[in-house]
Amino acid sequence: MCNSNSNEKNLSALDKEIIKVLQGDFPLCEEPYKVLAEKVGISEEEFLQHVKNFVDEKKIRKMGAVLRHREAGFKANALCAWEVPPEKIDEVAKIFIQNPAVSHCYDRTTEPDWNYNLYTMIHAKSRAECDEIISELANLSGVKNFQKLYSKKEWKKTGMKYFCEEIEAENF
Repeated sequence: MCNSNSNEKNLSALDKEIIKVLQGDFPLCEEPYKVLAEKVGISEEEFLQHVKNFVDEKKIRKMGAVLRHREAGFKANALCAWEVPPEKIDEVAKIFIQNPAVSHCYDRTTEPDWNYNLYTMIHAKSRAECDEIISELANLSGVKNFQKLYSKKEWKKTGMKYFCEEIEAENF
């Protein structure tokens, strides 16, 4: 999916080229930024300065890897919804994020018929291992009310893509 941004007009053609290579596959080599810079046609130093400027100007919030967890051996994952007293949400979240099986932890607004306000995404090698991790988190946190929502099928495993129209036009 391609995403448009109203600040797009504030980006130079070079900025857009840098963003396009940053959102692609990251080179697995000793000097990945040098490889990306070469794709754009600039020096590694200039490339890194642009990235630093994007961060400083809050045009880039974060950069991260997308783990294809099933290919890495994690065959089960569950979104666990927890009902946590609002005054304890930060305390409980800190407990949850200490567990390496927890890839995401975030709070949400409750609804009249859904009192769950803290969510964790848990990855494991089996459903039984997921259950063990969830039980451990419940014991450590003291949270008794939760729902386990197991994934059946993965639909998407990509980040946002910007300037797609330009990428698609270049490929024709």
